Formats: sequence, structure tokens, C-alpha cells
Amino acid sequence: MVLSKIAEEVSSGVASAIKGTDDVLSALRGAVKNQVTGVMKDVSDMATTGMDALSDVVKGAISGASQVGTSLTTAVKGVVSSALTGVSDLGGDVVASAGKAVSSALSEVVDLGGDIAGAAVSAVEGAVEAAGNVGADVTEVATEAVKSVVKAADEVGDEAGKSVRDALMSAASLPRDVVEKVIKGSQA
Repeated sequence: MVLSKIAEEVSSGVASAIKGTDDVLSALRGAVKNQVTGVMKDVSDMATTGMDALSDVVKGAISGASQVGTSLTTAVKGVVSSALTGVSDLGGDVVASAGKAVSSALSEVVDLGGDIAGAAVSAVEGAVEAAGNVGADVTEVATEAVKSVVKAADEVGDEAGKSVRDALMSAASLPRDVVEKVIKGSQA
């Protein structure tokens, strides 16, 4: 696994921020939000370069959290939620960013050998949580997040795609109508 320079820096920063803290999730969320806002402020082209930077921050944050023993599925939810909150704070497109954040999170979990189905559910939960917190359209964000994790899982392989679909369909924490609509559409 080769991380970009941004992802490596974020990984180190996140690992340092959460190592030895009592409240790992709060420290993780704060570190990720700070990383997103710091990196994105330096990006002039939010449409392409900004999305690449967001991807790097998400991957680096998950890598950093894994270095200090944080559960990947727990880290994914916090990282995605905090990343999208940071994007919102900067006036960015939360819906488009949700797709990039969840697919990047899933990609990193695959690279780290983690539970792809659990990570997919956590990623969508994080996106939905962030949408609710920042006043974005929860249905739009959830739809984009589900589409993106399904697509990312399908790119891993048929078994991963099936596993992710099954996990999303059985997750009580997700808006079932949205999940069903997207999954039925992706199998057509």
C-alpha cells in the first residue's frame, strides 16, 4: 500500500492525535476535521484537486487510526463524518464529497485487510450522520454514499459487492428505502 504525501502526513498526524487519549473517537473526529479544513483551504480547484485531497485525508486518517489499534469500522464512521463536516465548513459540496469519502474509506479498509461489509455500513452511517449535523439533504447524501460504496465494493470483486449489498440491506441504522432503491438500481 502506497499512500500519497498528504495521506502519509495525515496518517502520522492522526496517529499522534489519538495515541494515548481516553476518548479516541473525539480525538479522531477533531484531527480529521482539522486535516480536511487545513488541506482543502490550500486547494484552489475544489472539483478535482479538492476531491483528490479529500480522498488522501480519508485514507490517511483511517491508516493512522489503524496504527494505534482503533477498530477500522469504528474509525471509518468517524473519519467520513468528520471529513464531510470539514467540507461543509468550507462551503464545499457535501453530496459529491460523500461519494468520494466513502469510496476512499472502503478502498483503504480493503488495503488494510479489514471487514469490507462492516466498513461500508459504517461509511454510509458516517455520511448520513454528517448530513444531519450540517443540514445537508440526508436522502441525497445517503443515496450518493450507498451508490459509491456499492461501486467501490464491486471494483474489489463480485463477492465483496454481494457482501456489501447484504450488509447495507440488513443495517437497521440506514434509511432502508434509500438503500433498497440504490441496490435494486445497481443490480438492473
